[in-house]
Amino acid sequence: MTDQPDLLFLLHDVARHVRLNADRRASAHGLTRAQWVILMWLERQPGLSQKELAEIVEVEPITVGRLIDRLEAREFVERRADPQDRRIWRLHLRPAAVPVLRALQAERFCMLGMVSHGLDAGTLATLKTGLGRMKANVVADLRCKSLEKDLA
Repeated sequence: MTDQPDLLFLLHDVARHVRLNADRRASAHGLTRAQWVILMWLERQPGLSQKELAEIVEVEPITVGRLIDRLEAREFVERRADPQDRRIWRLHLRPAAVPVLRALQAERFCMLGMVSHGLDAGTLATLKTGLGRMKANVVADLRCKSLEKDLA
């Protein structure tokens, strides 16, 4: 047995602790982590449809619909009809979301500082590259398994 931690356990534990930390930070602003993620994506890509947003955050469209309902009730998000397809609602941030997003950006900056504390720029660059490669490997494997299942 090696003294080194198991990479898969370590990845799982880091991700779990980051999620818990993000949950706590989002809650301090009256949001869930999922709502935080949605606000961030709508700031990056205004006008996404609920279906597009669901694909990005990897949840069912009905789940995104419920999250948007709650954000809409707080006047953070609005649904606008798509000019080309009346069945589609385009999602846009409202002015009330801006101060919350600025506060969440500060939280994100603090989280980044916390997770990267004690790591030099070279190590961080290597981590980003390595984690990006790992993600690509997992996504490719999932696609391959999904295709195999569809062909069976």
